[in-house]
Order: sequence, then structure tokens, then C-alpha cells
Amino acid sequence: MGLISSGITNIGMKRKTNQDSIYMNRERNFFVVADGMGGHNGGDIASAIAVKIAPEKLYASIDSDNPVQKSLHTCINAANRAIYEKGQSDKSLEGMGTTVVSFYFSGNFVYIGNVGDSRAYLVNDHSLYQLSKDHSFVQEKLSLGLYTRQDAAKDPHKNVLSRTVGYEPYVQSEVFSYKVHRNDILFICSDGLHGKISDEDLCFLVNQNIPDPSVCTQEQLDGLTQAFIEQANANGGNDNISVIVVIAQ
Repeated sequence: MGLISSGITNIGMKRKTNQDSIYMNRERNFFVVADGMGGHNGGDIASAIAVKIAPEKLYASIDSDNPVQKSLHTCINAANRAIYEKGQSDKSLEGMGTTVVSFYFSGNFVYIGNVGDSRAYLVNDHSLYQLSKDHSFVQEKLSLGLYTRQDAAKDPHKNVLSRTVGYEPYVQSEVFSYKVHRNDILFICSDGLHGKISDEDLCFLVNQNIPDPSVCTQEQLDGLTQAFIEQANANGGNDNISVIVVIAQ
């Protein structure tokens, strides 16, 4: 089973800077989206540190024969510590943080590391599934059955996070695994994408641009990532927008 991938980050329509960062390593099958916290100093610095430190620590851990799940926790915790220490050493950056969501493909599985509200999705047989779980106060209401997904989308505090990378000295990351099947379309993105495009429209864009993933070309895949950006901007583009799409063929 082979993988093809495409990623893009965009400043959006309203922000003065892009505080998102992405990382793609097709040879080692590791992909990261980090969304620096827009309300804090140094969000762009935090996300840049995350996509630098996480790969370094992941590869060192995996090359030492550690289990993938442990290695993903290790790399996110290392990024957390580096960001936190940078904020402590420079008071102008104190309080900065970032989300992190990542894919690591190994064998027939993808391992998903997650902190914050950047998300991992799957499109299988033309249907959309969310693979990650947000670390937000709205998600806590969803988990308690107090909200529907439609309610959550309208909550004025939907961007308030309960967990971020770098804000505190330690963070509890979550790691999920999913057995990948041929023709699966997987993507990770910042809330600049999923916050501006409904689940239904995300699924529509994928199916419109990739009608048959088994014969998807790089040009088609690049067209999908560009279509995501264009639609999020057409819907307001209030935030930075980042997405990485991977297809198993």
C-alpha cells in the first residue's frame, strides 16, 4: 500500500500573520499541523517549535525501537517542554502555546497524536468521520451529552481550549490508532478549516475533487487542498488555515 500526500497553509482573510505551521516527511510518513494560539504572544513561534522538535524526538524514539504510541507521546511532550521553556526565558512570549495533530503511518496503521482542537478526519466510502477528539470546553459538553454537534458549532466559546502544547510545563497528549484501508482519504487540519466548513461540505469537497481515490493523481490531490483553502476563505477566512491530506492507494 502506497501513500500520496499534499499539504498547504494559508494566512486566511483577516489575520496579519500566519501562526499555523505544517510539517510533511513523505519518506518517514510523518505529518503535523500546529496552530499557534492567536490570543497569545508568540503563537507563530510556538507552532514553529512544535513542528521542529516533534519530528526530531519522534525519529530518535522510534529508531530506538520504542513503541509508536510511546514515541508519539514523547515527541509531543518534548515539544511542549521546549515551548514552555522558551516562554519562561522570554517574558514577551510567556503564555504562548499551540495545538498539535499528527499522523504517523506504520505498517497498516496510522497513529494520531493530538492536543487541542486541530483535527484528524477520515473519508471512507464517501463518508466523513472525525478520528480525533477536541480538547475544548465545548467538547466536554458534547461528551456529557449536553450538546449536539450543531449546538457546538454555534457556541461563542467554541475556541476555548482545555489543553494546549507549551502553556504549562506538562501536557497530556492523546494517541489514537486506525487500521488503514486502501482508498482511505485522511486529513489533519487547523480549526481555520473545520471551523469555517461544515462536515457535510468537507465531505462534499473531498468527493468532488477525489471521485476515485484508487487512481487519484498528485495534481488532483493538490487541487483538493487548494479547494479546502478557497472554500474556507470564501466562508470568511477568519483564521489561518492549514491542512494535510494523505491517501492510501
